[in-house]
Amino acid sequence: MYKVGIITASDKGFAGQREDLSGPAIEEILAKYPAFVLERYTMVPDEQNVLSNEMINMADKEGIDLILTTGGTGFSTRDVTPEATLAVIERHAAGIAEAIRHLSLKITPRAMLSRAEAGIRGKTLIINLPGSPKAIKETLDYILPAVEHGLDILQGNASNCAADSAN
Repeated sequence: MYKVGIITASDKGFAGQREDLSGPAIEEILAKYPAFVLERYTMVPDEQNVLSNEMINMADKEGIDLILTTGGTGFSTRDVTPEATLAVIERHAAGIAEAIRHLSLKITPRAMLSRAEAGIRGKTLIINLPGSPKAIKETLDYILPAVEHGLDILQGNASNCAADSAN
């Protein structure tokens, strides 16, 4: 089983001025996948250093295997989740963010405005998800089976991607 951490980036949510619907949407979808266990959920303001520090804490100190962020990936000057992610990852996993955008573009052309990133820090995979519950529901089910296999490889529990390339 893989330990999951959720980080919601939201100034208004952090200040108690808006209910977080995205974090619970992620939790709801994760519950369908026995390989993933929610270990930690937190909400932080849209501050790059706060986001980066939380990712580092989850990955390095808490041993979280998969960090899913939500919010802060758009064009607003306060949207700094991609920058926070790039500051802490050691290797890019661009295909994950590309897959999310590819699927989302079939639903709305606004998906091209996403600046989401994905990457690896140590043995932790970090993925920036969309900020809306609707977009999370549309994309998370799509990526989780492949993400699980990626984590198997990252953690040394599998080694051959070609063996199951039909899926």
